[in-house]
Amino acid sequence: MPLRLIEMVLPQEHVEEARELLREQPVVDVWYDQLSEKQTLIKILVSLEETEHLIDLLDKHYSVVDGFRLILLPVAASIPRQEEPEEAAQKGEEAPPEAKKKPERVSREELYETIKDTAKVSQVYLVMVGLSTIVAAIGILNNSVAVVIGAMVIAPLLGPIIALALATTLGDQELARLSLKANAAGISLALLLAIILGFMMEVNPLIPEIVSRTNIGLGNVILALASGFAGALAFTTGVPTTLIGVMVAVALLPPLVTLGLLIGSGYFFLAVGALLLLLTNIICVNLAGVISFYVQGIRPTNWWEANIARRATLISVASCASLLLILVLVILLSKKIGI
Repeated sequence: MPLRLIEMVLPQEHVEEARELLREQPVVDVWYDQLSEKQTLIKILVSLEETEHLIDLLDKHYSVVDGFRLILLPVAASIPRQEEPEEAAQKGEEAPPEAKKKPERVSREELYETIKDTAKVSQVYLVMVGLSTIVAAIGILNNSVAVVIGAMVIAPLLGPIIALALATTLGDQELARLSLKANAAGISLALLLAIILGFMMEVNPLIPEIVSRTNIGLGNVILALASGFAGALAFTTGVPTTLIGVMVAVALLPPLVTLGLLIGSGYFFLAVGALLLLLTNIICVNLAGVISFYVQGIRPTNWWEANIARRATLISVASCASLLLILVLVILLSKKIGI
């Protein structure tokens, strides 16, 4: 069972109240360490599923208390081992019903901080975008699938686009601004570099790696939706995002680089197909991310923020679904008339 360690600093006069509050919660263990005459450090070991509920509860009670500080830490291992609910049930120990209903995901705060860090425009981010674009362009022009996959491994495109989906779900304008800025910077840089490479190098539009990204089909739509769901789940379940990032990059980096190469080499008509694929993928990944976060119960803490977030989610889903429907109709029509 994944565990988290919550470290909370409280003024001494609130410790007894916190002790009573924690007795009623399904925590694994609690320790109290008096830092000084005025402050106490409370360490709370809790399961991953219970983390968000407990953080919200503590924040509600003590966020206005001077000297309050809460820190969340991941736990790599704990001895003795914590039994899973299924193991406890086999021994005749019934798990609390409310514990079974908790989603198996990281807390909202942990998810937010992780995604926010990946959505910042930094020198490292821009360098990685540039390097992945160059590697992808060389792989596409040489029709090397292995090189293209290598480019997708280093492409930092997962964070910003998933951050936009989370910002929509939470109605967070600041995160939305950061994610839009990172997406715009990454896409613009990759497109500019690909155009320059397309102008400087010989581009054969019959290369299979290019042809596959100018002829869009319904399979591409399904791939992009699956990539979006996988990207969101990678963050909410706390699994390593590198391999999932490759899957999301499949839907974003190759068509983006193909678009730039075709524009730079003067194949504007074929570039329309790559642009259509890129737009379809961006819409699908964002739509899948928003739906995934919403279904997993990720909501703002306060009710007024929840109302704003709910409206933002509905508007985003409706807009993306409408645009996707239009693009699918265009795809079907183009296939029918043989374009």
